[in-house]
Amino acid sequence: MAVIRIKQVKSRIKCPKDQKRTLDALGLRKLNHIVEHEATPSILGMVEKVKHLVVVEK
Repeated sequence: MAVIRIKQVKSRIKCPKDQKRTLDALGLRKLNHIVEHEATPSILGMVEKVKHLVVVEK
């Protein structure tokens, strides 16, 4: 599978709890933090849920 880089670009303040938990599950702890994950359907679903807070690089 392809590896994607996920970067948090917007703050999690005032976001619903489920979106904060999704960011935690992705490993994003603070602003401008970058993590790498395999492009599995579960990871892509989590990214879709918080797409307004993150940027995905291939």
